[in-house]
Amino acid sequence: MTSTAQTQRTPVTLTVDALVVGAGFGGMYALHRLREMGLSVVGVETGDNVGGVWYWNRYPGARCDLMCVDYSYGFSDEIQQEWTWSEQFAAQPEILAYANFVADKLDLRRDYLFETRVESAVWDEGAGKWQATTNRGDHITATYCIMATGPLSVPKDPEFPGLADFKGELLRAAKWPHTPVSFAGKRVGLVGTGSSGIQIVPVVAEEAAELHVFQRTPSFTMPMRNTALEPEYVVELKRNYQAIRAVARASHLGGVRPVTSRPFFSITPAQRKQVMEDGWARGGLDFLGLFSDLLTNPEANEHVAEFVRGKIGETVKDPVVAEKLKPRGYPIFARRPCLDTNYYESFNLPHVHLQDCLEHPIERVTEKGILTSAGEVELDTLILATGYDGLSGALMAFDVRGRDGASVRDKWAGGARSYLGLMMAGFPNLFMVCGPNGPAALANIVTLDEQNVNWICALIDHMRASGIRTAEPTQEAQDDWMEQVFALAELTLVSKANTWYTGTNVDGKPRGLIMYTGGFMRYNEACNAAVQSGYASLRFGRELVGAA
Repeated sequence: MTSTAQTQRTPVTLTVDALVVGAGFGGMYALHRLREMGLSVVGVETGDNVGGVWYWNRYPGARCDLMCVDYSYGFSDEIQQEWTWSEQFAAQPEILAYANFVADKLDLRRDYLFETRVESAVWDEGAGKWQATTNRGDHITATYCIMATGPLSVPKDPEFPGLADFKGELLRAAKWPHTPVSFAGKRVGLVGTGSSGIQIVPVVAEEAAELHVFQRTPSFTMPMRNTALEPEYVVELKRNYQAIRAVARASHLGGVRPVTSRPFFSITPAQRKQVMEDGWARGGLDFLGLFSDLLTNPEANEHVAEFVRGKIGETVKDPVVAEKLKPRGYPIFARRPCLDTNYYESFNLPHVHLQDCLEHPIERVTEKGILTSAGEVELDTLILATGYDGLSGALMAFDVRGRDGASVRDKWAGGARSYLGLMMAGFPNLFMVCGPNGPAALANIVTLDEQNVNWICALIDHMRASGIRTAEPTQEAQDDWMEQVFALAELTLVSKANTWYTGTNVDGKPRGLIMYTGGFMRYNEACNAAVQSGYASLRFGRELVGAA
């Protein structure tokens, strides 16, 4: 749902050097960099403005779980100095305002087609170009095609039947209305207790007459402990931005969240408990970095998980509800780490009810609400916070065809495969920003976006300077990279949970951890090695098919 009716316009036919799909942080930076190189560029974006996921995610409580110092651009010191963040963890309105500030500063909108969705992108072998069509009847011919569609841009509805039967107000966290929504006096149901659901609960609980939280798999969540940024600190931050960015780019995560080299069992039980108490008191994602073997040592992981379960028990007064909120059966942080403000405390309110869908599964949605095996829960409003077809879903949502008509959907039927998460064999001059086989959701996404775009632009610059018309990875290079991805995945507990990380939240999607888990720094080293080898892993084409 957008804020206004779709703007009417005449379909356009364009021939450009580069097509950028998406106007999130990756797409915005890609369009800017390519223009700075002197290329003609057009961007295509489904929404009516920039912001990517933050354009759509306007649900109550929406907030980034990365600190603003990490979740912001580092390529322009002018932007860093002119923009001032108000909180350590920024809320959706402030992040969207930041995206619009950057778009204004760099005059990005003049080269975007908004309210437009790419429906197909087909490689024209004879012309050596990509031919793209849109839902508005546009035809775009481009030498380079940059897919900045992001890891989380295709929302997923729940699988249970009857959704269309519901007569009340139906809301989706991933496509929230652009107008205010009131919950006053209403019976509200929420399906989904991942990151979005956990942020929604405390805010809706403040207003709703009744809130029913339908939980199948509980998530581990930790207190965010957000704080306003004092003016004195903002001055310090801006004075030190360059050094902070340098540290982030050389780190395991691509950000400045603390990490340690300390294994869990290297210190005594009392010391371990104190370390965890201190981390819990500080809040944020610091807790994730307390022990170096948290995601590799199952015994250490279970100790940390039990500590968090203890905190849930201390917070939630009803021991039965507390027990149902305690995650079990998968390693802590194998699912996406969540941060909250008063999530567990909300279940102490008399009008907030936990519906355990493991004990009483949802059978269907009815006209009046949700029917579980225990009976019908009548609702005025139903909120779906059921996540995304993550990582590969966006690129498979439209028809992308490379050499010999091969489609991405067919190539990825058994799981996403690419080289460095940036390029695919058989798809010349097609690039991905934050692709599924890079660090993706396991690294600071804005740092990764910048690194990816810089690598892509350096390759395009090399091609143009050398008279190279096409580039794609060799099949051998792609296979070698995927072997590394899969080998590393076996070493981490991240692969042990059923989550969008592993594709198990989408029926029929191949299960497996396809993200690179070696960390941002090692990933960046691999990307640099590809350049230093003279792009030996790529297949270059200098002549068009049929050219003399």
